[in-house]
Amino acid sequence: MNSEELLENTIEAIGNAKGMNLSVIDVRGMTDMMDYMVIVTGTSNRHIKAILRSVTNELRQKERRPSGIEGEDYGNWILVDFIDVVVHIMDQEAREFYGLERLWQESLKTPTTA
Repeated sequence: MNSEELLENTIEAIGNAKGMNLSVIDVRGMTDMMDYMVIVTGTSNRHIKAILRSVTNELRQKERRPSGIEGEDYGNWILVDFIDVVVHIMDQEAREFYGLERLWQESLKTPTTA
């Protein structure tokens, strides 16, 4: 499964779990760590964990397992690393506070200097 198919399956799984305010950032060419960053909001810790289960179950059926999951014990921000696609599942407060879209979008606009 290539990164675009992985992204499509991830988006579908998030939709099935009713994830809110989905954002996809294409970071190819900016970093070798991943191709896409997906950010989605859950309404509660329970909803965030339901999104996590939906994504991991959907991709497990397609024989893709995450290389790592961080933050599952806390529930307000869970990071799921599928290597090519990294998923941030956050509550609204954490999403506003950390502003990942803003940080990455700013980086996309700012040329790097060596």
